[in-house]
Amino acid sequence: MPATEILNNLKENKISPIYFLQGDESLYIDQVSDYIENNILAEAEKGFNLTIMYGKDCRMHEVLTNAKRFPMMAERQVVIVKEAHLLGDFKVSEGRDLLQNYVDNPLTTTILVFCYKYGKLNGTTSLAKLIKKKAIVLNSEKLRDYQVPKWIHNYIVASGYKITEMGTQLLTDHIGNNLERMANEIDKLLINLNPETIIDEAIIEKNVGISKEYNVFELQNAIMARDAIKANKIIKYFGANAKAHSPIPIIALIYNLFSKLLIVHQTKDKSSQNLAKLLRVNPYFVKDYIAGARNFSFQTILNNIEYVHQADLAAKGVDSPSLDVEGILKQLVFKLIH
Repeated sequence: MPATEILNNLKENKISPIYFLQGDESLYIDQVSDYIENNILAEAEKGFNLTIMYGKDCRMHEVLTNAKRFPMMAERQVVIVKEAHLLGDFKVSEGRDLLQNYVDNPLTTTILVFCYKYGKLNGTTSLAKLIKKKAIVLNSEKLRDYQVPKWIHNYIVASGYKITEMGTQLLTDHIGNNLERMANEIDKLLINLNPETIIDEAIIEKNVGISKEYNVFELQNAIMARDAIKANKIIKYFGANAKAHSPIPIIALIYNLFSKLLIVHQTKDKSSQNLAKLLRVNPYFVKDYIAGARNFSFQTILNNIEYVHQADLAAKGVDSPSLDVEGILKQLVFKLIH
């Protein structure tokens, strides 16, 4: 069930005894668990009826002992298990059997929430099948890269603001698909702005700490234009700020760039609308990819994808482990452009 549907049901007082929140995207898990923690009980009820537990510090029988208690001077109690994937006996038969027995017959006056981040239960097990049948299950998936700009746009619009296409792309390229970090950065940004402000690259540069001139978006443009001087200036900036510029996501972006240029070469219908659909980008950026494809032949793009793969191995320490961020990217860009 999507997080929005779960939240809407909670707001309408449609409440389940068990919530199992799992997946790699922590933002949605936190949104649901935070809502339950902050809104289900009145402030006066929380002292006796809200229990927060952490998986690394407890075992299943302790969780269920709390879940089986009756509420005190309230209609219901809430038990939230954060970091549930770290529960000591979750992955052994004893703990799973205890949970399975409880899920099969839960206490209706308890809301038991498992925050099972960065993974999922094996869907073929009897426990997972029972949880799916009896509990509310959130499968919180990471967004694909091409989905992030739309998410940013919707998040900002829902907050009562507007953002330009370039501003959206700059945030996407700088932060990636980590929605928790993205939401935090956007929330901090909005604190300093009034709703009439249209968020553009200059505002993002000033408030989020992204350089308008030296960022991955401009590096991508420099590579497509085969502008070695500009590309190397950006790489030098990355090297001087290595903590904020891990080479792996930058290399992933470059791989994504050449994969898109390959699509442009192979597509007969090069209309803006068709390419925007195939590349999964806003039509505004299609002209840049068409220009980039003119600068690189089909065979050159295939060669460059292999160079990107080699750089990825180097960044992960498989080859040339002594190279730093600047060294790996400088070597890669030289091969790509020349």
